[in-house]
Amino acid sequence: MSAAPRVLVADDDPAVRGVLRAMLRRGDYQVTEVEDGRAALECFERDGADLILSDLQMPRMSGLELLRHIKQKYSHPPPVVMMVTAYGDEENYNQAMKLGADDFLTKPLDFSKLKEKLKPIA
Repeated sequence: MSAAPRVLVADDDPAVRGVLRAMLRRGDYQVTEVEDGRAALECFERDGADLILSDLQMPRMSGLELLRHIKQKYSHPPPVVMMVTAYGDEENYNQAMKLGADDFLTKPLDFSKLKEKLKPIA
């Protein structure tokens, strides 16, 4: 039996983290939550993760800065990084994709769509 996939959720909104935690735990994922990009980077460097779900706008380090650090430093194997944001404009989308985001989801989240995107990671 393989270990449950490890998901790191980085969002400064505790309500969003709570909703994601509840949904992910129902899917048998191990969930770690942090409130900003710097904490996410520290947690990833210490514990690793199979998937990072990151907000764009966070204190101390934005989701885009986190994405840049992760994709530059950890290319083998590359972690899956999905941006989860209320800012679904074309500029943020293009910047995230240019930096190597694996996906870009807008809030409020469509949980059935998120579950479909998570299937390859399970």
